[in-house]
Amino acid sequence: MQTTSADRTGTGRVLGVDYGDRRVGLALSDPLAIAARPLMTLERGSRQHDMDRFRAIVREHEVVRIVVGLPLDMDGTAGPRASLTRTFIDRLREATAIPVEAWDERLTTVQAERVLISGDVSRARRRRVIDQVAAVILLQSWLDARQTAHGA
Repeated sequence: MQTTSADRTGTGRVLGVDYGDRRVGLALSDPLAIAARPLMTLERGSRQHDMDRFRAIVREHEVVRIVVGLPLDMDGTAGPRASLTRTFIDRLREATAIPVEAWDERLTTVQAERVLISGDVSRARRRRVIDQVAAVILLQSWLDARQTAHGA
């Protein structure tokens, strides 16, 4: 697995992924891996097309790590959706040759919906950006947990 010098020092851009059947929400951290921001929503295509797009995004944004939301059940168990996501994670690892890890995403879509409603975002616009907002929430929670774990 390819590791960049930025990744070994604990910094570098991290890509957050909210994986879905039809759409994939993406968020990106700053180079110091402190704050997440929305990047885009990808409409799913063929497996090859999707992996080509991820390779291009990783290259373009100099991503050193990918964090994918793992949809666990409310009791913390992994259901069929989590199994599909783990398969996707394995494919991403192979396609990008950078570290890819799963992160508990329970309730991120609910939180994203609440944020968008409180911001008075129209229903039509919410449908277009909810996956990105969910990706931001999951990536920011991963970044915050990492900062706490490293004593920052």
